[in-house]
This record gives sequence, structure tokens and C-alpha cells, in this order.
Amino acid sequence: MSSQRPEPTALYGAEAGESDQRRAFTGGSVPVAVYGLGKMGLPLAAVYADVTGAVTGVDIDPEVARAVDAGECHVGGEPGLPALVERLVADGSLSATTDAAGAAADASVHVIIVPTLVADDRPDLSALEAAVRSVGEGLDPGDTVVVESTVPPRTCRDRVVPWLEAESGLEPGEFGLAFCPERTMSGRALEDIRGAHPKVVGGADAESRRVAELVYGEVTDAEIYAVSDPTTAECVKVFEGLYRDVNIALANELATLAGEFGVDVPEAIGVANTQPFCDIHDPGPGVGGHCIPYYPYFVISEVDGATPLLETARGVNESMPEYTVERSADALAAEGRNLAGATAAVFGLTYRPGVDETRASPGVDVAELLADRAETVYAVDPVCTDSPPAGVERVGLDDIGARELDLAVIATAHEAFESVPWAAFDDLVVLDGRRQLDPETVPHPVARLGDGSAEN
Repeated sequence: MSSQRPEPTALYGAEAGESDQRRAFTGGSVPVAVYGLGKMGLPLAAVYADVTGAVTGVDIDPEVARAVDAGECHVGGEPGLPALVERLVADGSLSATTDAAGAAADASVHVIIVPTLVADDRPDLSALEAAVRSVGEGLDPGDTVVVESTVPPRTCRDRVVPWLEAESGLEPGEFGLAFCPERTMSGRALEDIRGAHPKVVGGADAESRRVAELVYGEVTDAEIYAVSDPTTAECVKVFEGLYRDVNIALANELATLAGEFGVDVPEAIGVANTQPFCDIHDPGPGVGGHCIPYYPYFVISEVDGATPLLETARGVNESMPEYTVERSADALAAEGRNLAGATAAVFGLTYRPGVDETRASPGVDVAELLADRAETVYAVDPVCTDSPPAGVERVGLDDIGARELDLAVIATAHEAFESVPWAAFDDLVVLDGRRQLDPETVPHPVARLGDGSAEN
């Protein structure tokens, strides 16, 4: 007479075979807690719940936890997420709470995806520390901790492990730890989590790496890259952002030299990129969002060695809103007008088209700078729900055509701006910071960042 083997309830050091562990994980026998239910955390918790049927989401905001636990989705702009959250809560696969320590006591897999902000050019790890210490309070032998938050290299080794040890009384080898960075963009979170990009996992030991590969082998359909350790995985995530910041800085610096070259720099960049070893990004009025502008400081402020390239790139990109305003003033002056007495409109406050996020957005910076120099400044953005900067009046897209404008600055290429009634304005100068417009179709002078061909 044979007896059925019990399902494993934890994965790290489990004696059950690989297939049994996978079945237990996807069958709900291995409870999961996801800490942080923000723009990236809620989609991640939803995908985990869809795979396992046993996820508790944790957030410090009582209203967020209440909404999610009621099947409501507080994260906007993510296709498919509201319906998925509603279904998962209804069938019991997903719940939410503010009790991090309680959730940790019940879970065997702990996924941390809280924000890492930057204050005074230094990363603020307080949210991560609070989450990790809460996990440590409920950590049991055999549990696995997965960090998805973007952090400075060595964070898992130098900070997370000691925090977990201090709170749990356990030692490495009794629990698993892996860094598995999110590689997700707002507006396409579910698609990205489920397999748009390869998943990177770095385990603190061989068993942690095995568990991370097993877990994400079920969560994502993408290829999994298992790197040597958590620090290497942390570097992978940060290096991705550093590459883009430095690359964009190159494009932006070249754009500021367009008048001296007497050429359209983006045209030259586009053709240069036909050579397979060249991949220069596009210039623009600045670099925004919650990632690229901040990741350089995860290195600059955390290492003893010099970082002149990273610092220079940040300086170039941070200077672009001011350069955009100067180019706007030049474009007005070319038509015999002065920015000081002008009425200006900034089209686009969010940092990316179609995404309601203004963190570090160049459109916000351009609006603030214009408010200091122009007579009147309007902001037009059909996506943004944040208030405009002080001294800037919000105007709807349908109403802007009735305003008397001297200057229009396109800072974000929202699709809706393609239908702006440019002919409704009597005497307008346009500064197109995003190459959204065809100058041949706009009945007004159009200046473009990086275009010095008229000065040849």
C-alpha cells in the first residue's frame, strides 16, 4: 500500500524532486508574498497570483491595500491589469494587506519590489530596509527572498543579508536569496513580466539560483539568464540604465553643436546607425522617468572610484530643458519677438507618450523655466493627472486653439498632439523637441532640436 508524498510548502533545500516542486508552486502549496503594490508591484503580484493562486500583496498605504483586496486596480494605464486583479481577488488567488510581518510569517517565497528613490543624489534604501526587516521577522528555514527593486550594486550582499539575519536569527544557507531585477516599462507591465524580455536571476548560492530559475521558469515564458551572484544581477539592471543615459547624453551634446556643424544632427545620427556597430539614441529636451535619471547615482554615490563619464552624462541631460528654452527664445528672436513678453504653451508634461508619470520629466522642467521668463505659460497634456508647476495654467487640448500663443514647445510626443489645429493660431513659433511634426504641414516657423541645417 503506497502513501502519497506531501506537497512541499517551501522550495529552498526541499527534498522533493523538481517536478514536484513546480507542481507545488503552481498549485498554491508554496504561498507567496509580494511587498510593494505600486506601478510595477501590482502587475508583478497579479502575474504571480495568476501562476500560483496563492499570493498576498503587501503595501504600506492602507488605501492601496484596501482597494486591491476589494479587487480594485489603482494603477492606471496598464492594459489588462484591472480585469486580471478583479478576477484573481474574486477567485481567492490574490489578497492584500498592510501587515507585512504577518504576510511574511505565512509565505515561503517573498518578492520585494518597493521603490528605491534618490534624495540629494543618493539612493534612499529606507523602503527596502523596512520591507526586508518585515520579511526577516517572519522568515523560516527553507524560505526564499527575491529582490526585484532596483538597487545599488552590493546591496543584497552588504545590506539585505545582514538585515535578514538580524531579524530572523537565521544564517545564509538556511534560507534562499536572489536578486531578479524587474525589466518592465509602464504601459506594458503584464506583457513585459510574462516574457517580453529575458529574465535575469542571481542567487546568493547554487540553491538560491536553482529556486529562482524554477520560480521564474513558471512566471515568465522568456529565456532566463542565471548570473554568478546577486551583485552581478544588480549590475545588469543598473548598467542598462547607465548605457541609455550616457548614450542619450552623446546625442544631446551633438544636438547642441548642430548650429556649428550646419547640419540636422538627427539625420546624421539616423544614417550613422545604419552601420551595425553604431546605435546612437535620439536627442531631446531631457531624460525623465523613475529609472534612467536616477540609476547613475546608484553608482556615483556608492563607489570610491571616480565616475567622470557618468557625472558628465548626467550634467548634459539635466541641462537640456534649459537648452530647449534657450532654443525657443532664439526661434522667437528670429521672428522679431522676445520671450519675455510671450505667451507660451508646453505640449506634454509626462516624461513619455501615453504614460501618466511626471517624475523627472523634462516637460515639467521646461514649463517651470518658461514660467520664469515668459509672460504667460500654458500646459497641455491629455494624459497627465498631476497639477502643472507654479505659474503655469493647465489648458485642455480642445481649448488651446482658442488661446493667443506666441510659442509652442512640444516636450512629449503624445499621439493626440498630431491633431492640434496649428492653423488656428495667427502668429506662432513652434519648437519641436521630439520631432513629432512635419514642418511642411505646419503653417508656422518650426524649429527642431538638433537641426542646424538652416545655419549652413
